[in-house]
Amino acid sequence: MGIVEAAHNVKKLGLGERNIVLAHGFGTDQSVWKHLIPHLLEDINNRVILYDNMGAGTTNPDYFDFQRYSTLEGYAYDLLAILEELQIDSCIFVGHSVSAMIGAIASISRPDLFSKMIMVGASPRYLNDVDYYGGFEQEDLDQLFEAMGSNYKAWCSGFAPLAVGGDMESVAVQEFSRTLFNMRPDIALSVAQIIFQSDMRQMLGLITVPCHILQSMKDLAVPVVVSEYLHQNLGGGSIVEVMPSDGHLPQLSSPDVVIPVLLRHIGLDINV
Repeated sequence: MGIVEAAHNVKKLGLGERNIVLAHGFGTDQSVWKHLIPHLLEDINNRVILYDNMGAGTTNPDYFDFQRYSTLEGYAYDLLAILEELQIDSCIFVGHSVSAMIGAIASISRPDLFSKMIMVGASPRYLNDVDYYGGFEQEDLDQLFEAMGSNYKAWCSGFAPLAVGGDMESVAVQEFSRTLFNMRPDIALSVAQIIFQSDMRQMLGLITVPCHILQSMKDLAVPVVVSEYLHQNLGGGSIVEVMPSDGHLPQLSSPDVVIPVLLRHIGLDINV
C-alpha cells in the first residue's frame, strides 16, 4: 500500500473494471456508505474505492496540515493523488456534501478521470447572498462556530439530530454523533469554517463532467433550491432528482429510499 493510500485509509473492494469512488462529507468517514457497498458489489463489473478525507476521526491528526486544508483545493489534490497512486484512469465519483464540491474541483483540472459525478447533498455556497439562497446567515454560522469552540461534545450532541433529521435514539443519529465526536475538536472547527464559508459559485461553469445532483426533500444544511441552482450553473450536462428523504445524510438515515436512486444514477448516462 502506498503512502497516500495508507494516510487516507483507502479500501478497494471488488475486482470489476468499473471504478466507483465513494467520498464522505463533513463529520463522517467512509463508514457512511456501509448500506450502499453490498449493493454495488453485487455487480461483478464494479470495483469500489473508499477513502477518508484528512481530518476525519479515522485519520492521523498529525497529518492534518491547517494551511493545506485552508481551502477545498487541498482535499481535491488529495483525491487526485489517490487516483494517481491507484492508477485509476476513469471513475464514477460519488461525493457526499463537501466531497461533491471537492470532486468537482478535481474534475476541473482532470476531467478525463471522471466519467460522471454523483453529488449527494451538495452546495456551492452555504451563506445567503443577493439573489442566492444558501440557507444560512453569517450570524447563524458565527453562533455555530462559537458553540463548536466552547463545548465540542455538547455541540455534537445537538447538531447530529438536526443534521440527520431524527431523534437521538435513531441509529443514524448515533452513528453520525460517533464519527463527528471522533474528530479532534480544533480540526473539526477549522474544517467546518472552511466548508461553511466557502463559495464555489464562480467555478461551476468550469465543471464539464456530467453531474447527477441528488438532494433530500428536507435538509437542514442544503435547501432544495440549491440543487436547481447547481443544475442551472454547471458547465456540463446535469440532472436533478429530489428524493423523498429527510436530512443531510440520507444514505445513512434513509437507505431504503436512497440506495435505489444511487444505483439507478450510477447506471444512468446523461445524454449531453
